Amino acid sequence: MFRLFNFCLLMLISAYGYACKFSNVEFATDFSGGRLAQCQQVSQDTFLLTFNPENTPINDSPWYSFKVTAKQPQTVNIVMQVNNGKHRYQPKISRDGKHWQKQPFTVNNSKMRMSLAASSQAIWISGQEIISNVDYYQWGKNLAAHQIVEQEVIGHSVQERPIYGLSARGEGKEWLVILGRQHPPELTGALAMFPFTETLLGVSPLALSFRERFNILVVPNLNPDGVFLGNWRHNVNGVDLNRDWKKFQQPESSAVNDYLTALVAGKQKIAMAVDFHSTRKDIFYSMPHDYGLENPQLVNHWLNALQQAISGAYPDFQVVQKPGNNPDRGVFKQYIADTFKVHAITYEMGDETDRDFIDKLAVEAANTLMTTMLATQGQDESGGE
Repeated sequence: MFRLFNFCLLMLISAYGYACKFSNVEFATDFSGGRLAQCQQVSQDTFLLTFNPENTPINDSPWYSFKVTAKQPQTVNIVMQVNNGKHRYQPKISRDGKHWQKQPFTVNNSKMRMSLAASSQAIWISGQEIISNVDYYQWGKNLAAHQIVEQEVIGHSVQERPIYGLSARGEGKEWLVILGRQHPPELTGALAMFPFTETLLGVSPLALSFRERFNILVVPNLNPDGVFLGNWRHNVNGVDLNRDWKKFQQPESSAVNDYLTALVAGKQKIAMAVDFHSTRKDIFYSMPHDYGLENPQLVNHWLNALQQAISGAYPDFQVVQKPGNNPDRGVFKQYIADTFKVHAITYEMGDETDRDFIDKLAVEAANTLMTTMLATQGQDESGGE
């Protein structure tokens, strides 16, 4: 007879990740970003899965990602609970780890429940789509194949994974800096960063004109350890990288700071920065316009232009800007403002924002930013170095 509350106490370690095996069903995390703490079989077809953060205290953004297989086809009822947190991400499923769709679910008493037909063909279940370190590297390699972009290692993570920078250098001395994936689960920010960057590096007359004056540095994946491990928010040292831009105690943030410091030491100038993230809604966190930065109305003009550009196709969408200033918090946009006296913005996409819309907004955001920055006074015209 089947025995209730059958725990999966043996977590079989593979090359990386774990396998939690029952008589017919297996849950595995043997892929980049996989995360699952414990499995428990509570009936013939129901399984309780538990998820833990990398450390506490931590932002309440529980990540989960695992594969399900069954030796013989059966319906699998999955109940997911989070230790030290509440569910934030709605489940997505994939049969190849690349193409994703939303999975029906319910939440009751902080437990998420779903059912699916399991078979020998693996089904991935994840809080968001998976974009791995390899995906970032290949994306950068493809861009670098077009010759205007150089992909280089600008530093290494705590676990010695490479941190790649993509640079496009023209004749000017001004730089637009783009940062991504400080927080591993924030995939909608990544989904915006890709088309945003590709538009900047495109062959439109606007992009070509922009790169004649502005250089571009893209650091698309600042937290490769956290991405690989499926961390909720932190790097492998248990530190929120977007709180380390004042002390620079982590090698990931230090690598970017060293790169930008070297640019300025070489008579280059940081002109603007965009940091891509995800949250529960679409919002742009900016510096106050009276903070004493160069081109004080730059972000206002940009976001007003973005609103006008996107409103034709999406008349109900509102570009929401929230200025803020906290010098002691150690966030990236504050670091850019205080160190280089220019604007920076945290570009946040909602967790469940429509993926096609994310793409279209990012293209318009890149185009309107280029137009806005080109309208500002150039470095040489202002008498700077």
